Amino acid sequence: MFLKQYISDVYQGVKSLLRGMRRTGYYFTHHKEIITQEYPDNRDTLVLAERFRGEVVMPHDENNEHACTGCTACELACPNATIKIVTRFDVTPEGKKKKAIDTFVYHLELCTMCNLCVEACPTSAIKMAPTFEHSVTDRSKLIKKLNRPGSKIREGVE
Repeated sequence: MFLKQYISDVYQGVKSLLRGMRRTGYYFTHHKEIITQEYPDNRDTLVLAERFRGEVVMPHDENNEHACTGCTACELACPNATIKIVTRFDVTPEGKKKKAIDTFVYHLELCTMCNLCVEACPTSAIKMAPTFEHSVTDRSKLIKKLNRPGSKIREGVE
């Protein structure tokens, strides 16, 4: 019984190997379809999947305004403390204190690209960008400040 099972397993393994080699041989002899992309030679024609996640970014409009209210929902949703939001209180012309972000720090070296922060954001202030070339020699270059200097919250965002 054991010998019969062993021979059957060897036969199935060889059959699977030959099936894979046949497919590889077919693509080797039929050059109709290019399967492998030759990076970095194809940077101009590179097509990434729509669902690709490269890094977290905070879009700003032409007036240097963003939609982040400083609620820290993204910071709480992050499983490994990639995001750190430092908030401050601004005084409105009416004299009320309003929470605003001072610094939005993103640690790219810790990010797992899980997209939980983007899903947790109630104002859609952050999104995943399709950038993927993050190689650096100094790790401190992977710590990014997402809000631009002098930026403020967009009117009407609560």
